[in-house]
Amino acid sequence: MLDKKNIIQNEEKAILVGLVQKDQTDTQVQEYLDELSFLAETAGAITVKRFTQKLPHPDSRTFIGKGKLEEIKNYINGKNIRIVIFDDELSGAQINNIEKALEVKTIDRSDLILDIFARRAKTAQAKAQVELAQYQYILPRLRGMWKHLERLGGGIGTRGPGESEIETDRRIVRDKISLLRKRLAEIDKQAFTQRKDRGEFIRVALVGYTNVGKSTIMNLLSKRDVFAENKLFATLDTTTSKVVFETTPFLLSDTVGFIRKLPHHLVESFKSTLDEVREADILLHVVDISHPNYEEQIGVVNKTLQELNALEKPTITIFNKMDQYEEQTFDEWLEDDTKKEILDDLYERWQRETNGNAVFVAAIEKRNLDILRKAILERVRELYRIRYPYKTEFLYAPCPPKGGT
Repeated sequence: MLDKKNIIQNEEKAILVGLVQKDQTDTQVQEYLDELSFLAETAGAITVKRFTQKLPHPDSRTFIGKGKLEEIKNYINGKNIRIVIFDDELSGAQINNIEKALEVKTIDRSDLILDIFARRAKTAQAKAQVELAQYQYILPRLRGMWKHLERLGGGIGTRGPGESEIETDRRIVRDKISLLRKRLAEIDKQAFTQRKDRGEFIRVALVGYTNVGKSTIMNLLSKRDVFAENKLFATLDTTTSKVVFETTPFLLSDTVGFIRKLPHHLVESFKSTLDEVREADILLHVVDISHPNYEEQIGVVNKTLQELNALEKPTITIFNKMDQYEEQTFDEWLEDDTKKEILDDLYERWQRETNGNAVFVAAIEKRNLDILRKAILERVRELYRIRYPYKTEFLYAPCPPKGGT
């Protein structure tokens, strides 16, 4: 990994900054900052204040205007604020200019996500993927981020800011990127061989926005103990299990969660891990129905699947956390008939939009898991019949009726 200190230390006080651009609303940006706050919390920081500004486009020097920068500086004075986090990607020069003005460590959303990934990477593959993304993030920012890198300490950026030193470090970073790509190529070959050795099993992959409950559902379906917690990116490494429903076996994989504005280099670096998605026969798209922006999250996931050429795969959409959705939607005075009508409308809408491939569950309560299992089993058996009609030992049990709500 990069020889540098963690960007955020435990209990570090943070300020969040968001820009309301011409195609956005104040409400949208506040919701984005909610997610940024959750990211900061995952990294160990406490958000104490948010600042937003309306601008048609970011300022090329400081991202936000001089007046807003002065307002933030006045707020910081005497409050032991350790870090300022911007919701959008900053250039190296912008980071340098903001830090000069505020005299406080400044990072952007991409830097924060990379830091979280670095903390959570456990396997050699995940560590190499994150390190590659970190170097790719730093390379175009070497000149502008010189003091920023010097502040991080260790490795790149610890020498003076002379032109020859910067060029030397660029060469070192490029060499490191090349080395990491070769290392990942070797790991990919091994992983490809392992996937080939799995034989003719149908492959099913869990996908979805981060923190929607994929690992919890993985545990319930596979009866394994995959790490799951209420933090973003709890799972980085793909976990694959052989699962048998009735007489029918298949392979079930949990994958890294997607997120809005996921750093491009991170997507590129993790494409080998996401091979499980590309090579899957069936996708289980898990959605947190209780999240206020769940439809936008569906869009983010679908866009990422499109980038992976996986959007057209057979998909079951699993609307998870129905228990939380009902708590948020229903009050104690609402009549049962009205509750049923609201739920029926929700079910009908998404069954229509998913061509009948939606299941509504509450994983923590284990609600409707039998319906989910039946829906998965039906689609797995359909594929076995088409692809391996001679595998009658998998298929002799009667196929259950379609799952739904």
